[in-house]
Amino acid sequence: MSDEHLFISDCHLDAGRPEITRALVEFLQTRAREARYLYILGDLFEVWLGDDDPADDHNTVIESLRHLADSCKVFFIAGNRDFLLGEKFAYKVGMILLEEPLILQLDQSRVVLIHGDSLCSDDHDYQVFRAMVRNPEWKSGFLARPLQERRKIAAQLRDDSARAMHQKSGEIMDVNAIAVADCFDENNADVIIHGHTHRPAVHRNDASLQRIVLGDWNPGPSYLSWSRASGFKLTDARV
Repeated sequence: MSDEHLFISDCHLDAGRPEITRALVEFLQTRAREARYLYILGDLFEVWLGDDDPADDHNTVIESLRHLADSCKVFFIAGNRDFLLGEKFAYKVGMILLEEPLILQLDQSRVVLIHGDSLCSDDHDYQVFRAMVRNPEWKSGFLARPLQERRKIAAQLRDDSARAMHQKSGEIMDVNAIAVADCFDENNADVIIHGHTHRPAVHRNDASLQRIVLGDWNPGPSYLSWSRASGFKLTDARV
C-alpha cells in the first residue's frame, strides 16, 4: 500500500471559476487516488456559510471527494474562507475534520500543518477579525441566522475585506518571521506546511528547518507530496 501523503489548500472553489473546479475534480479522480492520505489545509471553498447550504455548484467536487474517500483518507483543516464547514458536510463526503495545529511524524521529521493565516500577525485588523469569527459563540450565533441573511452578511464582509486589502502592503499580508519561529518552537517542529498566502515556495534556514507554502489553484493545480522514498516534493507551475 502506498505511504504517500498529499497536501493541498486554497482552491477557493466558486461557480464563477469553473476551470478550478475542473482541475480539482481531475486531481481527485486521478493523482489523489495514488495516495494513502490527502490533507486539505483550508479554503477549499471561496465561501462556506454552513452545512445547510445546498452547495449545488459543488456537486461534482462533493461526488469526487466521496469516491476518493473509499480508497484514500481525506482530512480537512479549516481556512479563513470555510471555517464554518462542519461535521454534517464532512460526513457527507467522508472526510475527517481536524483542528490546527496538527502534528504529523513523517519518518524523522516532526511536521506541523496549519492553514497559515495565524502566521500573518502583522495584519492586526485581520487577527482581531479572525479571533471573533473563530469564537464558538459567534459561530453558533451566525449559523442560527437564516441562510439568506448569512449570504448578505458574507457579501458585505467580502466587500469590506477587498477594500481593506487594497490598502495593505504585501508584507503585512505575508507571514511574520517571529510568528514562524514561535510556531517552530512551540511545536518542536522540523517542518511547517501551510497555505493562505498564495506564495508557493520551500523556505529553509541554517537549522535545517523547512517551511513549505502551498499555492492557490489559480492558474493551475498546486500540491505537495511526501513519501519515504521521495521525501517532500512541491508541484506548482510557479515554483
